[in-house]
Amino acid sequence: MSLNSRSLIILLVLFVFPLSGCLFHTHKVVQPYSLSSLKMSNKAELLAYIDSQAAKIQTMQATVDIDTAVGGEKKGKVTEYEEIRGYVFARKPAMLRMIGLFPIVRNRAFDMVSDGEQFKVWIPTKNRFIVGKNDVVTPNVQQPLQNLRPNVIYDALLLRPIDPQTETAVLEDSTETVVGEKGRIYERPDYAIDIIRAQGSDSWLSRKIVFSKLDLLPDRQLIYDQSGKLVTDARYSNYQDYSGVQFPERIEIRRPQEEYDITLHIVKMDMNLPLSNDKFVLEQPAGAQVIHLDGNPQPQAGGSQ
Repeated sequence: MSLNSRSLIILLVLFVFPLSGCLFHTHKVVQPYSLSSLKMSNKAELLAYIDSQAAKIQTMQATVDIDTAVGGEKKGKVTEYEEIRGYVFARKPAMLRMIGLFPIVRNRAFDMVSDGEQFKVWIPTKNRFIVGKNDVVTPNVQQPLQNLRPNVIYDALLLRPIDPQTETAVLEDSTETVVGEKGRIYERPDYAIDIIRAQGSDSWLSRKIVFSKLDLLPDRQLIYDQSGKLVTDARYSNYQDYSGVQFPERIEIRRPQEEYDITLHIVKMDMNLPLSNDKFVLEQPAGAQVIHLDGNPQPQAGGSQ
Protein backbone atom coordinates (compact mmCIF):
# COMPACT_ATOMS: atom_id res chain seq x y z
CA MET A 1 0.00 0.00 0.00
CA SER A 2 1.39 3.37 -0.98
CA LEU A 3 1.98 6.20 1.49
CA ASN A 4 -0.79 8.26 -0.15
CA SER A 5 -3.29 5.40 0.26
CA ARG A 6 -2.48 5.03 3.96
CA SER A 7 -2.87 8.74 4.52
CA LEU A 8 -6.27 8.68 2.81
CA ILE A 9 -7.49 5.82 5.05
CA ILE A 10 -6.38 7.66 8.20
CA LEU A 11 -8.21 10.81 7.09
CA LEU A 12 -11.40 8.83 6.40
CA VAL A 13 -11.26 7.24 9.86
CA LEU A 14 -10.79 10.61 11.53
CA PHE A 15 -13.76 12.07 9.68
CA VAL A 16 -16.14 9.10 9.92
CA PHE A 17 -15.76 8.22 13.66
CA PRO A 18 -16.82 11.61 15.06
CA LEU A 19 -19.87 11.60 12.76
CA SER A 20 -21.01 8.11 13.81
CA GLY A 21 -22.82 8.64 17.09
CA CYS A 22 -23.43 4.90 17.49
CA LEU A 23 -19.71 4.27 17.87
CA PHE A 24 -19.27 6.27 21.06
CA HIS A 25 -21.16 8.00 23.81
CA THR A 26 -20.39 10.71 26.34
CA HIS A 27 -21.35 10.67 30.00
CA LYS A 28 -21.07 13.28 32.69
CA VAL A 29 -18.53 12.75 35.46
CA VAL A 30 -20.07 13.69 38.80
CA GLN A 31 -17.67 14.72 41.55
CA PRO A 32 -18.97 14.22 45.12
CA TYR A 33 -17.01 17.27 46.20
CA SER A 34 -16.38 20.80 45.00
CA LEU A 35 -12.89 21.64 43.82
CA SER A 36 -13.19 24.97 45.59
CA SER A 37 -13.72 23.13 48.91
CA LEU A 38 -10.38 21.32 48.76
CA LYS A 39 -7.88 22.40 51.39
CA MET A 40 -4.27 23.00 50.52
CA SER A 41 -1.30 22.24 52.75
CA ASN A 42 2.40 21.52 52.59
CA LYS A 43 4.91 19.09 53.99
CA ALA A 44 5.87 21.20 57.02
CA GLU A 45 2.23 21.64 58.10
CA LEU A 46 1.39 17.96 57.72
CA LEU A 47 4.47 16.86 59.63
CA ALA A 48 3.59 19.34 62.36
CA TYR A 49 0.10 17.80 62.57
CA ILE A 50 1.51 14.27 62.95
CA ASP A 51 3.89 15.30 65.73
CA SER A 52 1.24 17.46 67.42
CA GLN A 53 -1.36 14.67 67.35
CA ALA A 54 1.17 12.23 68.79
CA ALA A 55 1.96 14.66 71.62
CA LYS A 56 -1.70 15.41 72.42
CA ILE A 57 -2.62 11.81 73.26
CA GLN A 58 -0.80 10.31 76.25
CA THR A 59 -3.50 7.89 77.41
CA MET A 60 -6.84 6.65 76.18
CA GLN A 61 -9.52 4.36 77.54
CA ALA A 62 -12.33 3.48 75.21
CA THR A 63 -15.43 1.35 75.09
CA VAL A 64 -15.66 -0.11 71.59
CA ASP A 65 -17.72 -2.39 69.41
CA ILE A 66 -15.50 -4.83 67.55
CA ASP A 67 -16.28 -6.28 64.12
CA THR A 68 -13.99 -9.04 62.86
CA ALA A 69 -13.63 -10.77 59.50
CA VAL A 70 -11.18 -13.50 58.51
CA GLY A 71 -10.20 -14.66 55.04
CA GLY A 72 -9.65 -13.39 51.54
CA GLU A 73 -8.04 -14.51 48.29
CA LYS A 74 -5.65 -16.95 49.98
CA LYS A 75 -8.41 -18.78 51.86
CA GLY A 76 -10.93 -18.34 49.07
CA LYS A 77 -13.63 -17.18 51.45
CA VAL A 78 -14.36 -14.55 54.10
CA THR A 79 -15.90 -15.34 57.48
CA GLU A 80 -17.51 -12.48 59.39
CA TYR A 81 -17.95 -12.80 63.15
CA GLU A 82 -20.71 -11.36 65.29
CA GLU A 83 -19.96 -7.94 66.72
CA ILE A 84 -18.71 -7.95 70.31
CA ARG A 85 -18.24 -5.26 72.96
CA GLY A 86 -14.71 -4.45 74.09
CA TYR A 87 -12.45 -2.13 76.06
CA VAL A 88 -9.16 -0.60 74.99
CA PHE A 89 -6.59 0.99 77.33
CA ALA A 90 -3.47 2.64 75.92
CA ARG A 91 -0.65 4.57 77.57
CA LYS A 92 2.45 6.07 76.00
CA PRO A 93 5.01 5.01 75.10
CA ALA A 94 3.74 1.53 74.19
CA MET A 95 1.36 0.03 76.78
CA LEU A 96 -1.88 -1.46 75.52
CA ARG A 97 -4.64 -3.67 76.87
CA MET A 98 -7.64 -4.89 74.92
CA ILE A 99 -10.52 -6.93 76.34
CA GLY A 100 -13.31 -8.52 74.29
CA LEU A 101 -16.68 -9.65 75.69
CA PHE A 102 -19.12 -12.14 74.21
CA PRO A 103 -22.50 -10.74 73.09
CA ILE A 104 -25.42 -10.80 75.54
CA VAL A 105 -23.73 -12.76 78.35
CA ARG A 106 -20.72 -10.36 78.40
CA ASN A 107 -18.32 -13.12 79.48
CA ARG A 108 -14.69 -12.44 78.59
CA ALA A 109 -13.82 -13.69 75.10
CA PHE A 110 -10.17 -12.63 75.30
CA ASP A 111 -7.85 -10.43 77.31
CA MET A 112 -4.67 -9.12 75.69
CA VAL A 113 -1.92 -6.91 77.15
CA SER A 114 1.49 -5.64 76.04
CA ASP A 115 4.30 -3.38 77.25
CA GLY A 116 5.51 -2.84 73.70
CA GLU A 117 7.97 -5.73 73.71
CA GLN A 118 6.21 -8.69 75.30
CA PHE A 119 2.56 -9.64 75.25
CA LYS A 120 0.15 -11.96 77.03
CA VAL A 121 -3.22 -13.23 75.83
CA TRP A 122 -5.80 -15.09 77.90
CA ILE A 123 -8.49 -17.02 76.01
CA PRO A 124 -10.89 -18.39 78.66
CA THR A 125 -13.00 -20.59 76.36
CA LYS A 126 -9.87 -22.53 75.33
CA ASN A 127 -8.17 -22.22 78.71
CA ARG A 128 -5.06 -20.90 76.95
CA PHE A 129 -2.59 -18.33 78.25
CA ILE A 130 -0.29 -17.23 75.44
CA VAL A 131 3.03 -15.49 76.08
CA GLY A 132 5.39 -14.09 73.48
CA LYS A 133 7.30 -11.18 72.01
CA ASN A 134 5.70 -8.67 69.67
CA ASP A 135 8.50 -8.97 67.11
CA VAL A 136 8.47 -12.80 66.99
CA VAL A 137 6.27 -13.96 64.13
CA THR A 138 4.73 -17.44 64.35
CA PRO A 139 2.21 -17.49 61.48
CA ASN A 140 -0.87 -19.66 61.97
CA VAL A 141 -2.60 -19.99 58.61
CA GLN A 142 -5.50 -22.00 59.99
CA GLN A 143 -6.24 -19.54 62.83
CA PRO A 144 -5.25 -16.07 61.52
CA LEU A 145 -6.51 -14.23 64.61
CA GLN A 146 -3.88 -16.04 66.69
CA ASN A 147 -1.36 -13.92 64.78
CA LEU A 148 -2.83 -10.75 66.30
CA ARG A 149 -0.41 -8.78 68.45
CA PRO A 150 -1.27 -5.83 70.74
CA ASN A 151 1.31 -3.63 68.98
CA VAL A 152 -0.72 -3.96 65.76
CA ILE A 153 -3.69 -2.33 67.50
CA TYR A 154 -1.48 0.25 69.21
CA ASP A 155 0.27 1.34 66.00
CA ALA A 156 -3.05 1.65 64.17
CA LEU A 157 -4.72 3.62 66.96
CA LEU A 158 -1.99 6.13 67.73
CA LEU A 159 0.08 7.95 65.13
CA ARG A 160 3.72 7.75 66.07
CA PRO A 161 5.81 10.92 65.77
CA ILE A 162 8.46 11.02 63.07
CA ASP A 163 11.95 10.35 64.41
CA PRO A 164 14.35 12.78 62.69
CA GLN A 165 17.30 10.55 63.67
CA THR A 166 16.10 7.47 61.79
CA GLU A 167 13.28 8.64 59.51
CA THR A 168 12.92 10.90 56.49
CA ALA A 169 9.53 12.21 55.34
CA VAL A 170 8.58 12.79 51.70
CA LEU A 171 5.42 14.57 50.52
CA GLU A 172 3.33 12.98 47.78
CA ASP A 173 0.48 14.86 46.09
CA SER A 174 -1.77 12.03 44.98
CA THR A 175 -5.30 10.64 44.86
CA GLU A 176 -7.17 7.94 46.75
CA THR A 177 -9.64 5.59 45.07
CA VAL A 178 -12.89 5.84 47.03
CA VAL A 179 -16.26 4.08 46.71
CA GLY A 180 -19.01 6.64 47.17
CA GLU A 181 -22.79 6.52 47.19
CA LYS A 182 -24.48 3.96 44.96
CA GLY A 183 -21.14 2.21 44.53
CA ARG A 184 -19.65 4.96 42.40
CA ILE A 185 -15.87 4.90 42.32
CA TYR A 186 -14.00 8.18 42.15
CA GLU A 187 -10.54 9.56 42.76
CA ARG A 188 -10.32 11.84 45.80
CA PRO A 189 -7.37 14.24 46.00
CA ASP A 190 -5.10 13.76 48.98
CA TYR A 191 -1.65 14.23 50.40
CA ALA A 192 0.52 11.33 51.46
CA ILE A 193 3.48 11.55 53.80
CA ASP A 194 5.89 8.73 52.94
CA ILE A 195 8.13 7.92 55.89
CA ILE A 196 11.46 6.32 54.97
CA ARG A 197 13.28 4.55 57.79
CA ALA A 198 17.03 3.99 57.73
CA GLN A 199 19.00 1.35 59.61
CA GLY A 200 22.69 1.09 58.90
CA SER A 201 23.15 1.02 55.14
CA ASP A 202 19.56 -0.10 54.54
CA SER A 203 16.45 2.06 54.10
CA TRP A 204 12.82 1.25 53.33
CA LEU A 205 9.33 2.72 53.17
CA SER A 206 8.13 2.28 56.75
CA ARG A 207 4.81 4.13 56.78
CA LYS A 208 2.49 6.11 54.54
CA ILE A 209 0.05 8.52 56.19
CA VAL A 210 -2.70 9.74 53.87
CA PHE A 211 -4.51 13.06 54.45
CA SER A 212 -7.76 13.86 52.66
CA LYS A 213 -7.78 17.28 51.03
CA LEU A 214 -11.41 17.61 52.08
CA ASP A 215 -10.50 18.15 55.75
CA LEU A 216 -6.71 17.60 56.05
CA LEU A 217 -7.28 14.78 58.55
CA PRO A 218 -5.54 11.40 58.30
CA ASP A 219 -7.89 8.85 56.78
CA ARG A 220 -5.41 6.05 56.14
CA GLN A 221 -2.12 4.73 57.45
CA LEU A 222 -0.17 2.01 55.66
CA ILE A 223 2.62 0.24 57.55
CA TYR A 224 5.31 -1.82 55.79
CA ASP A 225 7.91 -4.28 56.97
CA GLN A 226 11.59 -4.07 56.09
CA SER A 227 11.11 -6.27 53.02
CA GLY A 228 8.55 -3.86 51.56
CA LYS A 229 5.42 -5.89 52.30
CA LEU A 230 2.28 -4.08 53.41
CA VAL A 231 1.54 -5.49 56.88
CA THR A 232 -1.14 -3.09 58.20
CA ASP A 233 -3.68 -1.00 56.31
CA ALA A 234 -5.58 1.20 58.78
CA ARG A 235 -8.46 3.46 57.72
CA TYR A 236 -9.97 6.25 59.82
CA SER A 237 -13.34 7.96 59.48
CA ASN A 238 -16.00 10.03 61.26
CA TYR A 239 -13.71 12.18 63.39
CA GLN A 240 -15.12 13.36 66.72
CA ASP A 241 -13.91 15.75 69.40
CA TYR A 242 -12.76 13.88 72.51
CA SER A 243 -11.60 16.28 75.22
CA GLY A 244 -10.25 18.69 72.62
CA VAL A 245 -8.61 16.00 70.49
CA GLN A 246 -9.89 15.11 67.03
CA PHE A 247 -9.99 11.31 66.84
CA PRO A 248 -11.74 8.90 64.44
CA GLU A 249 -14.88 7.20 65.66
CA ARG A 250 -14.25 4.29 63.29
CA ILE A 251 -10.88 2.55 62.84
CA GLU A 252 -10.57 -0.35 60.42
CA ILE A 253 -7.39 -2.42 60.75
CA ARG A 254 -6.68 -4.77 57.86
CA ARG A 255 -3.80 -7.25 57.90
CA PRO A 256 -3.39 -8.44 54.29
CA GLN A 257 -0.66 -11.03 54.96
CA GLU A 258 -2.63 -12.92 57.63
CA GLU A 259 -5.99 -12.04 56.00
CA TYR A 260 -7.96 -10.68 58.92
CA ASP A 261 -9.79 -7.42 59.43
CA ILE A 262 -10.71 -5.79 62.76
CA THR A 263 -12.93 -2.70 62.92
CA LEU A 264 -13.29 -0.68 66.12
CA HIS A 265 -16.32 1.58 66.59
CA ILE A 266 -15.81 4.01 69.47
CA VAL A 267 -18.78 3.98 71.85
CA LYS A 268 -17.17 6.02 74.61
CA MET A 269 -13.73 7.64 74.82
CA ASP A 270 -11.77 9.23 77.66
CA MET A 271 -8.52 10.94 76.67
CA ASN A 272 -5.50 11.68 78.85
CA LEU A 273 -6.91 10.46 82.15
CA PRO A 274 -4.44 8.74 84.50
CA LEU A 275 -4.01 5.01 83.83
CA SER A 276 -2.28 3.12 86.64
CA ASN A 277 0.05 0.17 86.11
CA ASP A 278 -2.56 -2.32 87.33
CA LYS A 279 -4.63 -1.60 84.21
CA PHE A 280 -1.89 -3.41 82.26
CA VAL A 281 -1.47 -6.43 84.52
CA LEU A 282 -2.70 -9.78 83.21
CA GLU A 283 -2.12 -12.63 85.64
CA GLN A 284 -1.74 -16.22 84.54
CA PRO A 285 -4.91 -18.10 85.59
CA ALA A 286 -4.40 -21.21 87.67
CA GLY A 287 -4.57 -24.38 85.60
CA ALA A 288 -4.35 -22.59 82.24
CA GLN A 289 -2.48 -24.17 79.34
CA VAL A 290 0.54 -21.90 78.82
CA ILE A 291 1.79 -21.48 75.25
CA HIS A 292 5.16 -19.81 74.64
CA LEU A 293 5.48 -18.49 71.12
CA ASP A 294 9.14 -17.55 71.53
CA GLY A 295 10.46 -20.46 73.56
CA ASN A 296 11.05 -18.42 76.74
CA PRO A 297 10.59 -20.15 80.11
CA GLN A 298 7.20 -20.05 81.75
CA PRO A 299 6.59 -16.82 83.70
CA GLN A 300 5.54 -16.89 87.33
CA ALA A 301 1.83 -16.51 87.97
CA GLY A 302 0.90 -12.95 88.80
CA GLY A 303 3.74 -11.41 86.79
CA SER A 304 2.90 -8.11 85.21
CA GLN A 305 3.84 -6.43 81.99
